[in-house]
Amino acid sequence: MSFNSMAESIRFFSLQWQILSLTIALLVYFPIVSGSFFKPFNVSYDHRALIIAGKRRMLVSAGIHYPRATPEMWSDLIAKSKEGGADVIQTYVFWSGHEPVKGQYNFEGRYDLVKFVKLIGSSGLYLHLRIGPYVCAEWNFGGFPVWLRDIPGIEFRTDNEPFKKEMQKFVTKIVDLMREAKLFCWQGGPIIMLQIENEYGDVEKSYGQKGKDYVKWAASMALGLGAGVPWVMCKQTDAPQNIIDACNGYYCDGFKPNSQMKPILWTEDWDGWYTKWGGSLPHRPAEDLAFAVARFYQRGGSFQNYYMYFGGTNFGRTSGGPFYITSYDYDAPLDEYGLRSEPKWGHLKDLHAAIKLCEPALVAADAPQYRKLGSNQEAHIYRGDGETGGKVCAAFLANIDEHKSAHVKFNGQSYTLLPWSVSILPDCRHVAFNTAKVGAQTSVKTVESARPSLGSKSILQKVVRQDNVSYISKSWMALKEPIGIWGENNFTFQGLLEHLNVTKDRSDYLWHKTRITVSEDDISFWKKNGANPTVSIDSMRDVLRVFVNKQLSGSVVGHWVKAVQPVRFMQGNNDLLLLTQTVGLQNYGAFLEKDGAGFRGKAKLTGFKNGDMDLAKSSWTYQVGLKGEAEKIYTVEHNEKAEWSTLETDASPSIFMWYKILLFLI
Repeated sequence: MSFNSMAESIRFFSLQWQILSLTIALLVYFPIVSGSFFKPFNVSYDHRALIIAGKRRMLVSAGIHYPRATPEMWSDLIAKSKEGGADVIQTYVFWSGHEPVKGQYNFEGRYDLVKFVKLIGSSGLYLHLRIGPYVCAEWNFGGFPVWLRDIPGIEFRTDNEPFKKEMQKFVTKIVDLMREAKLFCWQGGPIIMLQIENEYGDVEKSYGQKGKDYVKWAASMALGLGAGVPWVMCKQTDAPQNIIDACNGYYCDGFKPNSQMKPILWTEDWDGWYTKWGGSLPHRPAEDLAFAVARFYQRGGSFQNYYMYFGGTNFGRTSGGPFYITSYDYDAPLDEYGLRSEPKWGHLKDLHAAIKLCEPALVAADAPQYRKLGSNQEAHIYRGDGETGGKVCAAFLANIDEHKSAHVKFNGQSYTLLPWSVSILPDCRHVAFNTAKVGAQTSVKTVESARPSLGSKSILQKVVRQDNVSYISKSWMALKEPIGIWGENNFTFQGLLEHLNVTKDRSDYLWHKTRITVSEDDISFWKKNGANPTVSIDSMRDVLRVFVNKQLSGSVVGHWVKAVQPVRFMQGNNDLLLLTQTVGLQNYGAFLEKDGAGFRGKAKLTGFKNGDMDLAKSSWTYQVGLKGEAEKIYTVEHNEKAEWSTLETDASPSIFMWYKILLFLI
């Protein structure tokens, strides 16, 4: 194609896109009337797509989890999603955040779900609300509140009455809350679809017949709530007939639902991945992501959601795992701070614009026509009668060869298809977009150091991130955390208690202290054999610190691994301190309620002259958490009350230390 003809094609599609945008605005984005965001409409579906206000739609969804951002960020994130071409926002509902204590609900701050949904509606976007209430999501305990495991006789996610009672109560709470706020589409709100459970098909076999019965119960319970919108079960091949089963994965273009009466939905398009402590940062190229999305719509898909469009941050202790970092950036189109990650954001925006140009043909055809163009090349053509009259046609030309370009003939014209790419032809003739050709700019995020003098003693470091400028003081403050039992709220018990049963997940940390008496004969025995006694624990997670007389002997890190740590005692009485630490509770898999934390199996001291010592028979003093946690020195309100000192470069290292630095925003 010549430069002039390409320019003409761009002008042609630009004009068509403007006309189509106006049409969509007239059909979908209604003015706010009497507190509503839309004129009330119904949502249904057929084998081809969701049907919104009587019309099939091809929908692009942006995954944003409201508690992984601050409320001040929500409007900007929603606006950038809409600008990027999204029609829908998708989010989980986080049970542990909304009901941290049984019967006590929290819908404030980052958990103000009603506010978040209203912002989506006011922007003219729809919402897919994934209630779950199990969410996985790399969220602590998969979104379950820890108090749930303490209910007698409970088994999670199976045909278990105590669990079903609590699950139904919470799901009902959320549906009723949305209904009372008039946030369902038939009330003029943005909610067009809900989800019950989450990827249960991955663990269903572990529960046998009770798992199958649970799926049927969950579907029946959800439908019985009268929400008035379709329900989804993702990765659930045995989803009941009136529940849509959907695909999660990197590629879902070959996915087919379990009924010919259901549309093809992609609830999680993994555009990146989460990161573990010490692991590499994930990256999925924009070209591959665009290829996967284009192939999905090419082969009959109608709803696709980016997981994540904005990943955000695991604030507080919400990160699951174990060992997932607090950043949930996910290599998403909007980065952890809500800034555009280019070229991914821009490349996808161009892709969405091309798909929207194809929408009249995509919704007009019940199924595409397939045409083989080469050994690894194929075309899918959509033809039908347009809504405003006349014939419409759109085509997708794919080259699934990862390494070689291909020259093909289609509709009497020649096309060059780059490796692993899809060319989109909104009129079956002109190429509006190719997934392998990136026109978006690459964003560069820099950190610059400077040393401006603000007063005679203030030396600050300048940090530049796009348009934001701040100054960070280069003098750090420090505060030592005491080793061992530090407060009055401790207790003594004979035996080793399970970590979560004591902490109730109020803190990651649990101190265990016992007294070990060492005889002169023991000292002689160790010297004679050239060995030291050893703390031996059959299984532990996630971090164990072993102290003797407040001196660190060693650490063990792992997920249910054996702990063997040599220790040195002096003659007489010795304080043995064990500090167990969780780094995010298990968020995935069957039988989560049995996972727990701390120790499993036998715990003993080996190497004594008279044999091993069973630590489970010892008397232990327990202390939950760290002193700094209890005093909340990490908060603006309380940090000044602590006795901070300037951290000197030659300061003696401490095992546990709190650090503070000043940040000045300009």
